[in-house]
Amino acid sequence: MDFSYTKEQLLIQKSAREFAKKELLPKAMERDENSIYPKESLKLMADLGFLGMVVSEEYGGMEVDTVSYVLALSEIASACASTALITSIHNSQVCELISRYGTKEQKQKYLNKLATGEYIGSFALSEEGAGSDIHAISTTAKKRGDYYILNGKKRWIAGGANSYVFIVFAKTKGNNITAFIVTRDMEGFLQGESADKMGLRACDITEIIFDNLKVPQQNLLGQENQGEKIALSAMDFGRIGNGAISYGIALAAFELAVKYSKQRVQFNRPICKNQGIRWMISDMAVDIEAGKFLLLSAALKKDRGENYSKEASIAKLYLSEMANRVVDTALQIHGGYGYIKEYPVERMYRDVRAFTILQGTSKIQKNIIADKIIGD
Repeated sequence: MDFSYTKEQLLIQKSAREFAKKELLPKAMERDENSIYPKESLKLMADLGFLGMVVSEEYGGMEVDTVSYVLALSEIASACASTALITSIHNSQVCELISRYGTKEQKQKYLNKLATGEYIGSFALSEEGAGSDIHAISTTAKKRGDYYILNGKKRWIAGGANSYVFIVFAKTKGNNITAFIVTRDMEGFLQGESADKMGLRACDITEIIFDNLKVPQQNLLGQENQGEKIALSAMDFGRIGNGAISYGIALAAFELAVKYSKQRVQFNRPICKNQGIRWMISDMAVDIEAGKFLLLSAALKKDRGENYSKEASIAKLYLSEMANRVVDTALQIHGGYGYIKEYPVERMYRDVRAFTILQGTSKIQKNIIADKIIGD
């Protein structure tokens, strides 16, 4: 399998790296400390095309391949995981779904504004009693003339307090699931509380409430009762995004640890001269390199139009767990300094923990992988 990059892919990666270092990294600590949503940064990212990476040029997007997408997302995550999470969901679970399942009218109405950053999108599946088990959702949608009436509450919606467009899943006839394009200005849309969480503090995690929400029939995404298929496809792509973000955080933490180990002197020599530290750095390097190839393997399979569900779960499982190991080791190499907020590795340690949970926990990924292998 050829993992060499094209000139176009390298240019996109370079553009994302330069933007992340110049715009995102200097403000990352402030956004984290004060839970500041990166509104201005997202506008600049839209100008560079990063909010329309999966949108066709016809609707104002860049329409890049998946390898380019994960390269860009990893660079963004290396500077600010919160911004990367917003970018991932916006692209892979909103723009992608409307591009894939939307009508021409829906694409014309939403994609251009999503690609230009006028609209930011969120994915609204999870509820208090439903996440990995999508059949446990309790939000309902009942047909009333030219509208559907939605009632229920969604939780753990990343970016939900600041997004305008939502891909919402609700139960319809016969306990089936249907997907809808919902906007914040629809009658019956209520903003719920945002969680006070340990990491990813610049990306709100919130609840949204539907109180007899009136959704026009033309906002049905795909066909009625097709929601399970749509949700699963979104989670597959979202897992590649999760893996890319995990990779970006791990690589950034690794580079900081190596740099610190060369600067920190104990017993009259840099700590990088100590065998224990050298082995820790070697283990981190092996972990990161293995993760990169799993990520690219899933991305290439998607680009070839093949079923990549197993590969997406493998990448998500390995990379999210790997990133937690690498960041933990990076913090340990920093010693006491790694535990204080002055050093970025402390923020990374809190941010990375979420990625073994988001898009399905590690145990859920193992079940998915086993199902694909055994055929259950």
